[in-house]
Amino acid sequence: MRHNRSINHLGRKSGHRKAMLANMACSLIMHKRIETTVAKAKALRMYVEPLITKSKDDSTHSRRTVFSYLKQKEAVTELFRTVAPKIGDRPGGYTRIVKTGFRAGDAADMAIIELVDFNEAALAATKKEAKKPATRRSRKSAPKAEAPKAEAPAKEAPAKEAPKAAEAPVEAPAEEPAAEAPAAE
Repeated sequence: MRHNRSINHLGRKSGHRKAMLANMACSLIMHKRIETTVAKAKALRMYVEPLITKSKDDSTHSRRTVFSYLKQKEAVTELFRTVAPKIGDRPGGYTRIVKTGFRAGDAADMAIIELVDFNEAALAATKKEAKKPATRRSRKSAPKAEAPKAEAPAKEAPAKEAPKAAEAPVEAPAEEPAAEAPAAE
């Protein structure tokens, strides 16, 4: 039984695990998205989200605290300059884990872990989806009320003039080539 064992040891000694998570966190901050196994992604989420929360307060103390975890000056700079301002109003949940299937070599369950506010494709999709339902509702409600009134007189008139409608298409093809010729010139 695993009572009160909150972290996944990932089959590594503590030094190896800390170094691996620090390297993965730096890669995530620098590249905004990395591909790894699901177990490592979940462990990385627990490691990096408190660091991102710490980066909201740009002080010397918070920079030194984050540097003690990451151990790369470039990653700390990127975190405080680029990532922190973009996620400043978000109350948590800075990362997203998307499962991608199984690895070919050993069938390990793979996933992509990414920073939520830096995925432009997902942000664009949510903006487009948010606009479409409002437009569809307004378009559907207006034509339904007007359509039966406008179509009722129009349906009766063509039904009475059916023989004349048969003659009209014969004349229409003769007029169309003449109309197309000036457009071609």
